[in-house]
Amino acid sequence: MEVTLFEPRIPQNTGNIARTCAAFNIPLNLIEPLGFKLEDKYLKRAGLDYWPLVTLNKYENFEKFWESKPTKRILSFSKKNGIYLKDFKFLEDDVLLFGREDSGLPDCIIDKSNFLISIYMPNLQNRITDQKGVRSLNLSVACGIAIYEAHKQINFQNGN
Repeated sequence: MEVTLFEPRIPQNTGNIARTCAAFNIPLNLIEPLGFKLEDKYLKRAGLDYWPLVTLNKYENFEKFWESKPTKRILSFSKKNGIYLKDFKFLEDDVLLFGREDSGLPDCIIDKSNFLISIYMPNLQNRITDQKGVRSLNLSVACGIAIYEAHKQINFQNGN
């Protein structure tokens, strides 16, 4: 499994995600442009002293990333009407793709992915009626939830 961040903007989120990737021994892919430098003190602080445990790969754009994963399933995560996380069956080689904190994943990238997955939020803001609620989860929280569910399915199937 791999985690990929499309053009992340907030160094603290990326640092937290890197720490989660280190804990689960999952590579972290970053698709440029980034909203920060990899030397950023907030990025380093959020990742604590776990950076040596992170396999970090950078791609100059989505096309380079896409070309490097010809045999892998790309799973886009969005609040936009995807298959609910609890209903999706993960495979060991899946690549979990998350969008920018401010705008998510563009439709053209979602369209290239194999599946679109959403994390159920009971108090999601209704865009049609503008009923108040939560617009979205924090990027690092969403990654943590998805990583845990995928890891649980792959490594603890049938109660093992």
